[in-house]
Amino acid sequence: MAIRSILLHACCGPCVLMPVRMLRAEGFAVTGVFYNPNIHPMQEYLLRRAALLEAADRLELPMLWPDPEQTAWDLPQWLRTVPASPDTAARCRACYALRFGHVARWARSEGFDAFSSSLLYSRRQAHAIIAEEGEKAANISGTVFLYRDFRPAWQEGIELAKQWGLYRQQYCACMYSEAERYAGEWEQARAAVPVDAKRVRRVACPPIDSGTATV
Repeated sequence: MAIRSILLHACCGPCVLMPVRMLRAEGFAVTGVFYNPNIHPMQEYLLRRAALLEAADRLELPMLWPDPEQTAWDLPQWLRTVPASPDTAARCRACYALRFGHVARWARSEGFDAFSSSLLYSRRQAHAIIAEEGEKAANISGTVFLYRDFRPAWQEGIELAKQWGLYRQQYCACMYSEAERYAGEWEQARAAVPVDAKRVRRVACPPIDSGTATV
């Protein structure tokens, strides 16, 4: 079957720019969908949501939108689905699987020939895992995952996002990636707490999950 229509999982405004242009250059009809329950906190979600809508408007990109949207941003459900693991690859795999599972089902139910993801534009994403989870989701839903490496257009996309004044995030999306992104600042902040100062006294703190807390 010839692939003509693509449902593009859109992770954010800046990252969708070049994938849409490059897929259109191949002759595909592209529609976007914004399904990213991994974006935390809520204010960050709203910033990226607004940037995506602006990018879609400028690109004249048709969009599918989850309805009701509160089911698409459900923090407790996301925390139950994505493991609190020190293994970044394991967390990312679970996150890709969650999002691609929904996008693949929409691609099938809404009559698209295939689906892809703007995550493939980023140099910081795990492309091999994205490809694996995309294929898995496609096989489960009976559709096709279209892999493309959009990274050669990385700098061009950055310049276009700046030109359009789109909000550009400073970390991947989830609270785990935010902690990793700002680990250096956290170390500096901890070191800045004065020791033996008159009004500051350090006290031993057990781990959060040590079972010492009471309600």
